[in-house]
Amino acid sequence: MEPGNDYPYYIEKPLEHHRVEGFLKAFEEILESSNYRSILDLYARVSMHCSRCATECQIYAATGRPEDVPCYRSSILLRIYQRHFTPLGRIKRLLFGTASATEADIDEMLESFYHCTACGRCTLYCPMGIDHRLITRLGRFILSRIGIVPKALAVSVKEQLQGVTGNTSAIPLKALKSTMEFLEEEIKEIKGVEVRFPLDVEGAEYVFFPPVSDFLMEADTLMGIACVLSEAGVSWTIASGNYDAINYGLFYSDEVLEKVLQRMAAEVRRIKGRKILIGECGHASRSAKSFLPSFNSGEDIPVVNILELTAQLIKEGRIELDPTAISEKVTYHDPCNLARSGWVVDQPRDIIRSFIGDFAEMSPTGRHNLCCGGGGGTVSVNELKPYRMDTAGRKKAEQLKATGADVVIAPCANCKKQIGELITHYKLPMRHAGLHDLIFTAIIMKNQVRTDG
Repeated sequence: MEPGNDYPYYIEKPLEHHRVEGFLKAFEEILESSNYRSILDLYARVSMHCSRCATECQIYAATGRPEDVPCYRSSILLRIYQRHFTPLGRIKRLLFGTASATEADIDEMLESFYHCTACGRCTLYCPMGIDHRLITRLGRFILSRIGIVPKALAVSVKEQLQGVTGNTSAIPLKALKSTMEFLEEEIKEIKGVEVRFPLDVEGAEYVFFPPVSDFLMEADTLMGIACVLSEAGVSWTIASGNYDAINYGLFYSDEVLEKVLQRMAAEVRRIKGRKILIGECGHASRSAKSFLPSFNSGEDIPVVNILELTAQLIKEGRIELDPTAISEKVTYHDPCNLARSGWVVDQPRDIIRSFIGDFAEMSPTGRHNLCCGGGGGTVSVNELKPYRMDTAGRKKAEQLKATGADVVIAPCANCKKQIGELITHYKLPMRHAGLHDLIFTAIIMKNQVRTDG
């Protein structure tokens, strides 16, 4: 239990006493205010413990520990639910003294639920369709109600929802504007054309929300996206009141998930935008696409991932990519939150094949691809890095090495960070990049004002 204080990750203000009572109270409150009860009733009845999920879980494949089998992890919470929140469970506890939840259960859950990367492979293969990712997330949600949530996530969310900057990286608007000006100068120097990062354009078709950390770490990704949108003549803008797509609520809290999405929708309405365009970010795309309709009072704001739009623009002939620009052997990593549902699988491959000659698929791939090993928010928790490298990411590193590729495309901020660290940790002879990083190299800018004579 590193790094200390009986927790495997740093926590701001955990409930130190009466944790079991606090957990059960929070569990009951969540059941009363949501539809989780019907889901848990179903899962508790149909759970087979066949361990089919074990054969597909890369965590279990790396450790061989029974505790890392997805159905075992889910059974911890389901067992507590059955004992405390079903009629039969209550009767058994009264008549036979059936064991209640314990402090040991709390300790096991707070570690186990953050060993899961919430990749969803187990659900894809479960013969009963049990969503172990959902149970893990519910367990994290309940724990967060008693103060047990990694500090790295909690601090970022606090700044996003209550802080002055309103984003998870604490980037002030002034710094954002300076960064956009710098990126415009870089594009001018590298591509020889004028490309703008528009801000607060009222009535734009697309309001662009990247993971805000891209403004700090992924300049080429942003420049590639700006070039694509500018060259194709797309109506788009960044909004000054909210320029962060990141939504850590997807990982641990319905309340945070809802508040972040409502802020996003409010900003789109403020500048009279029509669609939400999410950058290269898996969890931000899924949180907006899957949950905005539920949390936005029924108002329909279409959500588009940048890979979808770029693929469409290429198909329509609105942008042209130089097929000789990238000579390296390239492979593609499918972010779980984009590919596991089958939503964004073919589009990035259509883009890649339009200008890259040497492309090697991973095995398995697409919906069945392996997680980077840093999913479910774990990549943001630095205390979990040894676990992410040696356990959660080991199978991914083996998969990357087997491709023999020089470049691995990872169109997701979290995946980029994790895969970059895996490459360093395992000394893999490759580099990682966003898909729009390579597009930035290859795009032919024909429709912009030249500045290079």
